[in-house]
Amino acid sequence: MHRRRSFEVFTLSFLDTICCGFGAMILLLVLTEVGKPAALEESRKHLGGEVRLLEEQLNIIRGQTDELNRELVGSRETLERERGKLSSLAGDLSRIQGRYAGSREDAAVTNIIERQLVAGQEALTEEMQRRSAQRAQSPRTADNGGIPLDSEYVIFIIDTSSSMTSDHWDVNLAVVEEILSLYPHVQGLQVMNDQGTYMYQGTRGRWLPDTPEQRKDIRERARKWRAFSQSNPVPGMVEAVRRYWAPDRRAAVFVLGDEFTGDSIQEALDSIGALNKPGPDGRRPMRVHAIGFPEAADMPPFTNIRFSALMRFICEQNGGTFVGMKH
Repeated sequence: MHRRRSFEVFTLSFLDTICCGFGAMILLLVLTEVGKPAALEESRKHLGGEVRLLEEQLNIIRGQTDELNRELVGSRETLERERGKLSSLAGDLSRIQGRYAGSREDAAVTNIIERQLVAGQEALTEEMQRRSAQRAQSPRTADNGGIPLDSEYVIFIIDTSSSMTSDHWDVNLAVVEEILSLYPHVQGLQVMNDQGTYMYQGTRGRWLPDTPEQRKDIRERARKWRAFSQSNPVPGMVEAVRRYWAPDRRAAVFVLGDEFTGDSIQEALDSIGALNKPGPDGRRPMRVHAIGFPEAADMPPFTNIRFSALMRFICEQNGGTFVGMKH
């Protein structure tokens, strides 16, 4: 009986074959991974450059964002200022509308005197022209052309609105020259507009010296004087009387204008009467005279008639003379 031979699976030949296979695999892995480190290094450098580029772009974007934020803040501040101006203009418009409404209410009060004023204005102008012709042929007296000449100081209150400067300025300058000729020498002069704005800034409360040079300078400045005006002589008269009134000082105030846009004739009359208080002899120290110019071609006659009515009453109250000019 033959003895059975044992079979070994893991023989030396099998182990050699397995080792060779593993070696081959390791060799293949080594050969395939040789170029990867260089590629990885190149990719790292490339990615580093892209990161730096992106950082630079990010800094640029941040700078542009800061600039845009500053512009946005400036635009918001500008918008707020414009809104403030708009609110201020809206308030001015409301006040003007209220004043206009008040003027229309006063129309009911002044309608009674308007017709009398028109007729009286024409008669007074004709009388003034007649007296002017007589004055040209007669020596200077204490009462010339209906205007008393007993004052030692002269104040001009001139309406500098566009209706005056555009339509009557040359005639206005001639009237100023004529008034100055009625007073060859006085102790002091002063010039302001209907709002109380002085022709000579810094002379408030003081008198201008009456010299030929000063009179020449007044005429030259008046030709190009365009101070802001609201066509309301009351503020100018109040400033003149309040600032220059004295019980022992004889002063003449000459108001030259063509419109009254104030609220009330009676209030204006009361305020001037209260400031220009009569002296012991019953005479008010400051005489108020007025020269009324006709309305412009494109101007409604209402404010022009109100000016004539106002100044006629104030001149009568304060010992002065009102002269109405024709077209």
